[in-house]
Amino acid sequence: MTLSLSAHQAIRLALGGQGFRSAGSGQADGRKLLGTVRRLGALQIDSVNVVCRAHYMPLFSRLGDYDRSRLDGFNQGPPSRRRLFEYWGHEASLLPVEDYPLYRWRMQRAEAGGGGLWGRLKRFSREHPDFIEAMLAQIERAGPLAASELAGGGRSQGSWWGWSEGKTALEYLFWSGRILVAHRRNSFERVYDLPERVVGRALVEQAPPAVDDAQRALVERAAGAMGVATRRDLQRYFRLGAGETRARIDELVEQRLLEPVSVEGWSSEAWCHVRARPAPMNGLQTLLAPFDPMMWDRDRAARLFGFHYRIEIYTPAARRRHGYYVLPFMHDGRLVARLDLRADRAQGLLEVIASHPEAGVNIEAVGAALSVELERLARFLGLSGIALRGQSPLDLAIRAGNGHRPVCG
Repeated sequence: MTLSLSAHQAIRLALGGQGFRSAGSGQADGRKLLGTVRRLGALQIDSVNVVCRAHYMPLFSRLGDYDRSRLDGFNQGPPSRRRLFEYWGHEASLLPVEDYPLYRWRMQRAEAGGGGLWGRLKRFSREHPDFIEAMLAQIERAGPLAASELAGGGRSQGSWWGWSEGKTALEYLFWSGRILVAHRRNSFERVYDLPERVVGRALVEQAPPAVDDAQRALVERAAGAMGVATRRDLQRYFRLGAGETRARIDELVEQRLLEPVSVEGWSSEAWCHVRARPAPMNGLQTLLAPFDPMMWDRDRAARLFGFHYRIEIYTPAARRRHGYYVLPFMHDGRLVARLDLRADRAQGLLEVIASHPEAGVNIEAVGAALSVELERLARFLGLSGIALRGQSPLDLAIRAGNGHRPVCG
């Protein structure tokens, strides 16, 4: 018989899968940082730095304060010290280094000329094989190297998003796994090297698992990270194919690692990981970055929380509804507001450009909670104060809840 879950139970399982707990006091140590990355399976990377880099925020949202240099250190240095590597997980992502074999099939498909971006890069590889090999030889000889350091790689490709030929060659080599990212510079520029010099020769020479086995492991990781999920949820988490995901779900059900469930208000069938555990909702409050794994799938966020969210970074300013870089706010396990934030590093201020409560929430309670969370985020970012630029009821409630703390605007 299929287990039935209430909407409330589904939220608690989803939050538990994502590792949400009330943040503890003090700084989270390296063990907690790595444990959370492994629970999530991936931290999405994005170049937008309006508040902070995208991969820093999910750990803050779950653990509270931590030293960002610890996370950086896990993704650089010799293979013996490396704990994370960069590749295409959900999007460009930081991934646990032990999961490197699970992505070899994706690298091999890219090299064989898969669809979409892979196909465009494959066409470039067919047209310029000698050039690509020359770029690879430079990295082999003198790596790690960035695109800007490649000899003979600076000619523009125009239609290739303005990429130089060298950058296009590196992107193909990266997708196909022939090079990896050794680290990123402060400018966020990728610096590449050979895989054996990044994740280590032992991992590179290890026979990769069969495609079905690797995908099954990824689907199980996705199920664990989501607690309860539909087939489409599981497919999207690590960007797998629909048919492949369906087959892997059936196998995991047969292995008794996934259990079919029905969820109140969900029109699609769903599955729960057998080790899923619910999170407590009372007292659970945090700000979520636009690229937080909880927000990757907008349809899922709407289904779970009734929260309709869109990233408006690429929307013309006049057409934006909520702002440029908008962070959802979770209070008692519900998404109750969204804030357009910006870190003004020159002035040392966390700017609240605009705040938008969800319908029916207690403005005073949400404002009081937000005053605490904004101060916590400002401290994490090394900012000395908070600037509220608006005069909405929620802005006023945040000011009232802040008391003596440094708020201007």
